[in-house]
Amino acid sequence: MDKLEKALDAYFDDMVKVRRYLHMHPELSFREYNTAKYIADFYKNLGVDVRTNVGGNGVVAKIKGGKPGKTVALRADFDALPIQDEKDVPYKSTVPGVMHACGHDGHTSVLLHVAKVLFEHKEELAGEYIMIHQHAEEYAPGGAKSMIEDGCLENVDVIFGTHLWATEPTGRILYRSGPIMAAADRFQISILGKGGHGAHPNMTKDSIVTAAQLVVQLQQIVSRKVDPLESAVVSVGRFNAGNAFNVISDRAELEGTVRTFSEEVRSQIEAEIEQVTKGVVLTNGSSYEYEFSRGYPAVVNHEAETEYLAAIAKDVPGVKEVVETAPSMGGEDFAYYLQHVKGTFFFTGAKPVNEEDAFPHHHPKFDIDERAMLIAAKTLLRASVLYQKTGEQLSEKKISV
Repeated sequence: MDKLEKALDAYFDDMVKVRRYLHMHPELSFREYNTAKYIADFYKNLGVDVRTNVGGNGVVAKIKGGKPGKTVALRADFDALPIQDEKDVPYKSTVPGVMHACGHDGHTSVLLHVAKVLFEHKEELAGEYIMIHQHAEEYAPGGAKSMIEDGCLENVDVIFGTHLWATEPTGRILYRSGPIMAAADRFQISILGKGGHGAHPNMTKDSIVTAAQLVVQLQQIVSRKVDPLESAVVSVGRFNAGNAFNVISDRAELEGTVRTFSEEVRSQIEAEIEQVTKGVVLTNGSSYEYEFSRGYPAVVNHEAETEYLAAIAKDVPGVKEVVETAPSMGGEDFAYYLQHVKGTFFFTGAKPVNEEDAFPHHHPKFDIDERAMLIAAKTLLRASVLYQKTGEQLSEKKISV
């Protein structure tokens, strides 16, 4: 592994340059045409077999080792967010209102350079390596599902993925067996009342008052309906009604998110939201429209592969600690890959050294410690190459690396 990791060290400056180029030229979900071309051209210039337009804008590259072995997939996402970049850095986004505020530019550069090292040493390696560059992670229905339907996991034995995590210090790897990220769903409720003049509320069926009551009642679903040993979130993120200060609106709209780990709880909350809505609306003599849109399922890591990842990560240069993390209520469509093949998804700490530069994901001033990319790259490289020697032990839960 030393030889391969030293090769990555030699490419670190290039890794930073690629990440910064992508940071300056972000593209929104389902519109990542130039980014997809940039990725494909990188592989073509190396001489790597690459397939484009996989399930949309996805790119898949294959590197076959000189010896027989397992087929390992590695995944990185490459879409950006509709956020104005407010950082004062030379590589600030050049696209108004669009920025890489979640580290996907770093994920892409990491995978490209892992692939470069694998390709340059392919004759020494066993097995086959599938590089999945996924579009549209940020916006449901996402790109993972369509890429899988288009064959990106064909013959794959295992998949690994990481997320650069800007709220955790560089040098820390965070893993978890079982659910690590939540299912992310969306609900929309329209309250249909009877509008009128604000001076005569008795002549109306106030949609705003009804909606306000509903917001409060929805909070009791988790606290009073869901098993306290289960985790769940119901949050109303949008409340929209009316156009004038002295007019009672005939319509109020609520929109929010539901986060769960259990499919049973997920279905329960979907039904409970409508039940609560029906009761509140009936009490106020109004009617309603309700839509529940299922987003990504929970990311559920496979036990043996997660234990394997935690074991090999300890020996990765630059890793200071490997920590079992609590589940996150954030969502990720990496979940779909894990429904089809064994694997694990983990976090790589990437918190900027200067605390003044440390901002959470999806923040206008978001940035990462770029040194974390090298740790992420070495962890993915080590996980994929050593897996060729540990596949049988994993199947028996006897990990030896």
